[in-house]
Amino acid sequence: MAENTSQQRSSRELIMLNEPISRVIPKMAIPTIVAFLITSVYNLADTYFVSSLGTNATAAVSVNGSLDQIIMMAGSMLATGANSYIARLLGSREKEKANRVLSTAFFLAAAFGLIILGLGTVFIDSMVRLLGATDSCETYSVQYATYVLLVAPFMATSFVMNQCLRAEGSAMLSMIGMGFGGVLNCFLDPLFIFGFGLGVTGASMATAISKLVSFGILIFPYLTKRSLLRISFSRFRPTKEILYQIISVGSASMFRSALGVVSGIALNNIAGSISDSVLAGIGVSTKIMMFPFSFILGFGAGFQPVAGFNWGAKRYDRVRECYRFSAKTALTGSVIAGLALGIFAPQVIQLFTESDPDMMYIGSLCIRLQCVALPIHAWGAVVNMFCAGLGYVHGAMLIATSRQGSCFFPVLFPLAHFFGGTGVAATQAVADALCIVIIIPILRKVMRMVNEAEAEYRMQQKG
Repeated sequence: MAENTSQQRSSRELIMLNEPISRVIPKMAIPTIVAFLITSVYNLADTYFVSSLGTNATAAVSVNGSLDQIIMMAGSMLATGANSYIARLLGSREKEKANRVLSTAFFLAAAFGLIILGLGTVFIDSMVRLLGATDSCETYSVQYATYVLLVAPFMATSFVMNQCLRAEGSAMLSMIGMGFGGVLNCFLDPLFIFGFGLGVTGASMATAISKLVSFGILIFPYLTKRSLLRISFSRFRPTKEILYQIISVGSASMFRSALGVVSGIALNNIAGSISDSVLAGIGVSTKIMMFPFSFILGFGAGFQPVAGFNWGAKRYDRVRECYRFSAKTALTGSVIAGLALGIFAPQVIQLFTESDPDMMYIGSLCIRLQCVALPIHAWGAVVNMFCAGLGYVHGAMLIATSRQGSCFFPVLFPLAHFFGGTGVAATQAVADALCIVIIIPILRKVMRMVNEAEAEYRMQQKG
């Protein structure tokens, strides 16, 4: 077993430190992109099948998108922080410490998930109203939230395992875990909604079962010792150093998720005050835009551990090459995806409604405007992952909180006030465009950080 582990480590180091960047990043990113795409499919599958029950039911599923983000918030801080720290630890050959980081993040995520389960179940009616449910869709919202809350601890810990499998170079295992659950949900949705006649409750049950299956697949390599790292309660070490490293980097992801929740709630409440059609149109378009976002996030997630590993190994030439390759690829891909999706936006929205012209108009407009700003969003995601991979907390935080925070809220209320539903549809695209003001100076700062670290390392080598 020790020999196999040593061979795994040597193989990983060979790939991370010597294989061409143009090959190693796609190798890490493609399984992650596929997993994100499948996740987007099954998030959209609920909306697609529920849409046959009417606009109110569609609006209810859209409202509960914020519940998913709340659960994600519980796991994303720990998952992203652990991913970055583990990649750097493995780059500097500190495997046992990486095991402690993984175990600490896993059990803390389980605890956060249990808290969400308890509070959400007790205050479920108030919760869905807070998330933006209207009088006409509140009952559906409660039905959908019920079973999703039951699997909150499994969802939160799955985020940690998913990220940490990628940190150790096992992107394929990560893809299988996330992907299989997504495929299963696409089959379970029509069975539970129509076959068993459970409606929105059936969609929630199908989602919960799929999340449990994903958890089982993701934890399997850890239980059977097929992964490079190990999870065990005996390695649970919430020390000051480990918590600082996880939280300092992961807090950017947590604040991004938190702002996603707050902005989503604000958007839902404003859209719902106009009409259920606007609420449903915004919710559907948000889920559709997860497809190009899946490419962006998946590519960034494949790029981040490569940059972090080489940073830990002091291969600064490859760190810079990681960024250049990833930025060019993300920009090119976002332009192509934006053009394709923007052209066919009405046809895509029509899949979710045939009798609601207001929903179709708002959804199509929202998609097209976000497609225009997609290259800026893609570039910003790469710079954000670059900062996180290198442990540059301040830069990662500023970028992570800009899209749905510092650049979002200043434009949301004026646009909604003066332009109504059209303004609500334009808010995210305008916020994405404004982010460029934050991205440019942060990129300059992190590049200076790389250059200074390289200069210092060369002086140490000479000395």
